[in-house]
Amino acid sequence: MPTSLPVGKYVRSPDSASRSPCPVVNALSNHGYLERDGKNIYMADLTAAMRQVGMSPLLGSIFAVPTYFEYHNPDKAYLLPPVSAWQKFWGLLMNPYSFFSYFGCWKPQQHDQRGKKYLNLENLASHGAIEHDISLSRRDYAQKQGNNKPQEDLIQDMLKCSLDGETLTIDDLARFIKARIKQQLNDNPDLVYGPAQHQVNCGQIALMMGCFGDGQTIPV
Repeated sequence: MPTSLPVGKYVRSPDSASRSPCPVVNALSNHGYLERDGKNIYMADLTAAMRQVGMSPLLGSIFAVPTYFEYHNPDKAYLLPPVSAWQKFWGLLMNPYSFFSYFGCWKPQQHDQRGKKYLNLENLASHGAIEHDISLSRRDYAQKQGNNKPQEDLIQDMLKCSLDGETLTIDDLARFIKARIKQQLNDNPDLVYGPAQHQVNCGQIALMMGCFGDGQTIPV
């Protein structure tokens, strides 16, 4: 892909590009605010890119910085050494972002010659980190379609939830998530969706409303 393209110009990504389950992050890459191939993304660049969608510096940091903690497969969490309350407290004092360390998607081999961490956008598909089942536009991790590619039928179903055909409200998206939960309980016997995943889902809806709408609706 040409590197001389101006930042802000949309170019559809080639199949070789690294992409994530997050449409917003993918769009930032397609427009050149992140590396267009989606690879070797540094923390400072991801944090700065979040401002292009209307996030404050603090909110952008809360989204971006924790993804650079090491990824731990939640299915193997029992193998990790226990962490005492004091260790957690001290960790928060040293790095407040460690409160969100469960969003970590980074792998130990991902650093440059200077030792600086980077991510590829596909890292954000690491199951059980910031990615979760019952996505608005992706199938679940355990399903054959995978959790990283947009599914046209889900996108159309979401748009059909608009009662007026012009906007999506919080209630519209709540109905859509409720329908998705019901469907996935039938379609995915390995579904993982509890309070933590639901809170992330609701937070993502709030971000959509705040960044792309008026806080209550977004145009379709």
